[in-house]
Amino acid sequence: MSVEFTRVSLGRRMSALMVDWLACYFIVAASTGGIGQMAPNRSWTVLALFFAEVAILSALQGASLGHRIFGIHIIRFSDGGAITPLAALIRTGLLITVIFAVTFDENGRGLHERLSGTVLTRTKRVF
Repeated sequence: MSVEFTRVSLGRRMSALMVDWLACYFIVAASTGGIGQMAPNRSWTVLALFFAEVAILSALQGASLGHRIFGIHIIRFSDGGAITPLAALIRTGLLITVIFAVTFDENGRGLHERLSGTVLTRTKRVF
């Protein structure tokens, strides 16, 4: 049995991903003397920071920085509950390989979400 959820558009997903990546890029650039001073081999540092940021924030809050800005969050596909730290690690590990993130199923879930048992959904705002 699966829970009802609101699908997240590809544009919203990619925008959130871009915010997360750029935030990590600028942190690494600022810590290495600026964008012009950043060595070409720093891309691994940006990737490591991106992995840590997305995995930790997803496990603790159910959303990365980009997810929060674009009003989306991660839940368990089976019952709509909070994701586990292991699911966050699996999801993020598969996300950074890219191929799992751009392969979608009939529910609009990326393969990284399917294998981690998660789904990205719109945040319900309560005022």
